[in-house]
Amino acid sequence: MIVEERIYTLEVGKTPEYLRLYEEEGLAIQLPILGNLIGYFSSEIGDLNLIIHMWGYESFEERSRRRAILIADEGWKTYVAKVRPWILRQENRILIPAPFSPIR
Repeated sequence: MIVEERIYTLEVGKTPEYLRLYEEEGLAIQLPILGNLIGYFSSEIGDLNLIIHMWGYESFEERSRRRAILIADEGWKTYVAKVRPWILRQENRILIPAPFSPIR
């Protein structure tokens, strides 16, 4: 298993609006395609205006296949066009769970 961590830095003050729009529109598109949502978070202390979400996949190949389907989805394209102006920076990491991790 691998875990993809995605971190978006948003414009100041846009976190509540981003989360509202994601819950109303983005989640219903993304969840059936990507499948294994581990968690969706916003930051409160430290670096602020961050959205962090993590998705689990059996392999990098599965992740690539599912992301390609998502990127081609017309509903997703429409949703992304709404939130993209608020995103100042994006970071992606592929995490490999340690043998003793509860997420394996």
